[in-house]
Amino acid sequence: MQYLKALALLLVIVGGLNWLLVGIARFDLVAALTGASFGETNALSAVIYILVGVSAVALIPTLFRWATSDTSATTAS
Repeated sequence: MQYLKALALLLVIVGGLNWLLVGIARFDLVAALTGASFGETNALSAVIYILVGVSAVALIPTLFRWATSDTSATTAS
C-alpha cells in the first residue's frame, strides 16, 4: 500500500509541476511528452491526466489523517 501511495504522490507532483509550467511558461509538459500541442489531448495524455486525478482523489484520506493526527505525541518538548 505504501508503494501505491508513493506512486500516487509522484503523479500528483508531476501534475502540479505541469500546472506550474502552464501558468509560468504556457508549456504543457504532458502534451509535449505525448506528442500533442498545448491544450490538446490524445489518448495517452488523457490516460496521464486521469491517473493524476485519480491519484489526487486517492490521497484525500491521507491528507485528512495527516491534518487530524496528534502531532504532540511525536514532537519532542
